[in-house]
Amino acid sequence: MTEQRERVAKLGIWVRAHPVLAFPLVYLGWAYLFWAPVVLSDSSVWAFPNLLWFLLGGASPLVAGLSLAALSGGRRQLRDLGRRLVDWRRIPGRWWLIIVLFWLIFDLAKAGVALALGIADTPLDPDWGLFSNPGPLLFLLLLSFVFPAIEEVGLRGYYLETLQQHLNPVLSGVINGLVWATWHAPFVWFPGYYANTTFNPELYWWLPMIVCHTLMIMHVYNCTGRSILAVLVFHAMMNFTGEWLRISPDMYPFMLAGNVILAALAVLVWQKRSLAS
Repeated sequence: MTEQRERVAKLGIWVRAHPVLAFPLVYLGWAYLFWAPVVLSDSSVWAFPNLLWFLLGGASPLVAGLSLAALSGGRRQLRDLGRRLVDWRRIPGRWWLIIVLFWLIFDLAKAGVALALGIADTPLDPDWGLFSNPGPLLFLLLLSFVFPAIEEVGLRGYYLETLQQHLNPVLSGVINGLVWATWHAPFVWFPGYYANTTFNPELYWWLPMIVCHTLMIMHVYNCTGRSILAVLVFHAMMNFTGEWLRISPDMYPFMLAGNVILAALAVLVWQKRSLAS
């Protein structure tokens, strides 16, 4: 037992000495370990045992966040993660409106511009029947919120917090986004993963968009008292709104431009605040 405690203590020392590197190693290493058989398989990701490997690998944000928080800060840091996950009072009222409505307004605006420019004849195909069918609606809400809950605790609650303690906001957001994008890259090779969705990503526009999304998520995080709950709901509403509106595949490369503009505006705000302080 003493030898085991010594190993844990040494591991904790290493994690505290390499805070920027530790999370990607665990986060990506755990995920890729379980996802490799899925990528190499000819069977659907939703078929057994691929579904098991997918879910185990998908738990990597939570595994990395909680284990590294325990190693670097012990129970104090774990309690802090828990408080920031459930404390809705951290989030100002106006930010609740932004969190819930942002993606709807943003996607509608991009669709309007795309229609005006002739980029897509039917940029959106909203599924209005979803709201009169409780079963599919509940399932979509469940999917929209469960995966962000797993991701945001580790990726933002632990790793983004750690990055900002050691680096400036812009670099922290870019690194966080690149790591998140790297984690998502294998999804395009999972057999049948997007078969029942309106989303069909290509890496050349999807990975940069993930980095842009990270910078916007980071802005929400920093403006809501480092609230994990805020970024969880913000992320979930992005997923839900996209599936409900059924955005045309023709729209996605064009949408990258809108995301780049908003991400750049967020960076300008941070730079202005930094100069002011």
